[in-house]
Amino acid sequence: MEIDPWASKGIKNYDEICEKFGLEKIDSSKLPNPTHLHRRGIIFAHRDLDSVLNARKSGKSFGVLSGLMPSGQMHLGHKMVIDQAKWFQDLGGDVTIAVADLEAHATRGLSLEKCRKYAVEEYISNYAGMGLNPEKTSIYFQSERSIVQKMGFTLGTKTNLSEMEAIYGFSGNTSLAHVQSPLVQAGDIVHPQLDEYGGLRPIVVPVGIDQDPHIRLTRGMVSKTNWFNVNNNKSGNLTIGLSIQDNNQEIMGIRSDGGIDKNQRKMIIDRAISAINKAGYKEINSNPKHGTIDVKDANTENRAEIQYELLTLERQLGGMGLMQPSSTYHQFAVGMTGGKMSSSQPETTIFLNDSMKSIEKKIKASFSGGQSTIEEHRSKGGNPEIDVAYQYLRYFFEEDDNELNKIREEYISGELLTGEIKAICVDKATTWMKTHHELKDQNQHLVKDFLN
Repeated sequence: MEIDPWASKGIKNYDEICEKFGLEKIDSSKLPNPTHLHRRGIIFAHRDLDSVLNARKSGKSFGVLSGLMPSGQMHLGHKMVIDQAKWFQDLGGDVTIAVADLEAHATRGLSLEKCRKYAVEEYISNYAGMGLNPEKTSIYFQSERSIVQKMGFTLGTKTNLSEMEAIYGFSGNTSLAHVQSPLVQAGDIVHPQLDEYGGLRPIVVPVGIDQDPHIRLTRGMVSKTNWFNVNNNKSGNLTIGLSIQDNNQEIMGIRSDGGIDKNQRKMIIDRAISAINKAGYKEINSNPKHGTIDVKDANTENRAEIQYELLTLERQLGGMGLMQPSSTYHQFAVGMTGGKMSSSQPETTIFLNDSMKSIEKKIKASFSGGQSTIEEHRSKGGNPEIDVAYQYLRYFFEEDDNELNKIREEYISGELLTGEIKAICVDKATTWMKTHHELKDQNQHLVKDFLN
């Protein structure tokens, strides 16, 4: 099983993906104010989401990083990501959105000028209508934020072609611009932690499961930059180990002849212990020779707060001091024709600038889970799992879980006909879209406030 960020292959077995790639399932009952996407298991998995939720619980800052590929019109699939960003924003997070114009140029052959036009007219204008707060949202273009490219190159020293081939399936025919684009995206993901863009804090990236390769690559590279590794030990407590790297050997007490400078090593261990004390932990044993510190009164649940203080120390010493990004994953919505939803195939999706007439036409022509005749449908019922109208109610247009469940049961029983469930979907979809168009028009003056 492969996951490709540029060519989704219609993933269906999400449990298998979680098991293979080490994702944790999301329990919506443990989330604050979960949306219908959480409650229905559409947002189904995560990596290290607890670091973000714990930051919120303790009143600390956290951020959200999302991105847009400026290569076409914005559709309902894109809306899901912004809905998630808004949810995190409503919980107190700041939102950063990268316009991946360099990636679109490298992988889709679009000019940077066309990318900017798509971004402003098709995406940011819709964000204004979807309720993002411009005062807590920063949208930028990859090509105009040089630190992103610099961070990408810096992180790129922590990977190699073999790893890129293993993660992405690159081959000898892959262009170097395509190989470079994930590194730029890694720069996108981590740079909000820099002091000038919000400072050290957890950053969560809500994505479709096809984007997990970018998350895995970034988390791996970031972990290799850290000067202090915080790990569980056999006693169930935490052990901190010094990570000796090319750019920190003298600071870590490594002499030019490879021996240990005992005074320097003691100094760095003492400073690390002071950082751990600052996090509230006092039962500490250290072994300067081996570069390890055991924290006996801390366990896995305390890892994040200790790591925060050690990353702060790392920055003071001249290191990058970066946290691994967190992530959440949502399932793919089915296309109108029963296959993949795609911007390049207008019949497969509803765009956010579609007219009411176009929406009605698409839903009425959408793939159905009903039977071939009314009599057969009354007797056998419909299949909501493959019925596009039902799935669009589930994903996008029906907020009420009880009402959705009622529609589902009536469809399965045969009481509700295919034409009737499509009519419900048309009504809900056009009502939502009319409201969205009105809000979009009302908030056009905010578009300039998002760009900074």
